[in-house]
Amino acid sequence: MTDSRLLRGAVLTFDDDPGESPVPRPDSLRYWEDGAVWLENGHIHAVDDYTTLAPHVPAGLEIVDYRGKLIMPGFIDSHVHYSQLDIIASFGRELLDWLNDYTFPAECRFAERAHAEEVAERFLDELLRGGTTTAQVFCTSHPGSVDSIFSAARARRLRLLAGKVLMDRHAPEALIDTAVGGIRDSERLIADWHGKDRLAYSLTPRFAPTSSREQLDAVGGVLRNDASLYLQSHLSENRGELAWVAELFPECRDYLAVYERHGLVGPRSTYAHGIHLSANERARLAEAGANIAFSPTSNLFLGSGLFDRLATREAGVATSLASDVGAGTGLCGLTTLQGAYQVGALLGQPLTAWQGFYRLTLGNARALHLADCIGRLKAGHEADLVVLDLTATPLMARRTQVAETLGERLFALMMLGDDRSVHATWASGRPVHQRDASGTHAAPSRHMAHSST
Repeated sequence: MTDSRLLRGAVLTFDDDPGESPVPRPDSLRYWEDGAVWLENGHIHAVDDYTTLAPHVPAGLEIVDYRGKLIMPGFIDSHVHYSQLDIIASFGRELLDWLNDYTFPAECRFAERAHAEEVAERFLDELLRGGTTTAQVFCTSHPGSVDSIFSAARARRLRLLAGKVLMDRHAPEALIDTAVGGIRDSERLIADWHGKDRLAYSLTPRFAPTSSREQLDAVGGVLRNDASLYLQSHLSENRGELAWVAELFPECRDYLAVYERHGLVGPRSTYAHGIHLSANERARLAEAGANIAFSPTSNLFLGSGLFDRLATREAGVATSLASDVGAGTGLCGLTTLQGAYQVGALLGQPLTAWQGFYRLTLGNARALHLADCIGRLKAGHEADLVVLDLTATPLMARRTQVAETLGERLFALMMLGDDRSVHATWASGRPVHQRDASGTHAAPSRHMAHSST
């Protein structure tokens, strides 16, 4: 039986990087004021202007009317810790104290499978509430934490990358694994989950200080044996962290060299932060094809520093956008964009709405090597979408009303929006989040009411 429907509304999708100018590059995006996205069996069958597409749809096909709203590809989050959901907005610590005072105690609770399952469900609820349909997720050192998030994502037909944290030193005893045991756990999890439905496995050494040389070597070995695996870790987030790495690995010329020495820097590697990188490190990252996950709200919240996005871009390093909750201050991609704009403004490199929404969608998909299936509204791609309300609050409605161009409206959405702006989220061609008429969370419905500006 065919599962089909047509979504009607304004439609925006990127086909390429729009550049850094306030005027996007020609042919980098497509926009229809009255557009349509035809969904069929979890994929996009066609995208076009409504009047062009409508005559070709079968009689009786359900039409979901989103006129007055903006339909875009679902947002993608390249770096987030689901285990830190309950410590978001915890007061007053820099990175290393944050780990000891908040992160490690919270992660100890994930030894209980029931707790991991409950948090996994809440975390996915919040992702979808914010319009995010794909994320690369840190779990904890407990294998059950990985089983829990993958199981919950699979039940919702979500695309997700995740992995067990590998950490065999400098952490509470309750969280420490071993070089051999951590790899054994990871190999079992890879066998159970990697490549199943829309799931992929990311090998996850937390960061260099919490892994021995033996553990990092073992991770490199697994990575070399399967080129389809991902790797995620942290790099150059905090100056105290850099000093600690230099003390622990005196044989390495810089922080990146620790990971290079053990074969952990490649095209499917994501390193969160990269704030305090040298020009030489950026050049090596670019050559390896690795991805830096820019986590602006986390960097601001922990006082870690300002990420030089343009220097990283000019060096040819792949860059993605990430929430990094729980140090990040929100799971909604719009919150991440606001932080990215603020960091950029402080460095004299303000982020345009075109570049911001490109990064949240196709840009992040490219960084994660998923652009062949998600990140844009294109025939054959998986049907992950977010429906955005540019009039979600009275202030947004007023600002949108006086905006004269699409670029102005998008920038107002970027800077004033939050999860209230997410009218609906779709994954695999099905509604997985919807707001009711009062603007609160409601169960998904097959028929969503017409709304206009």
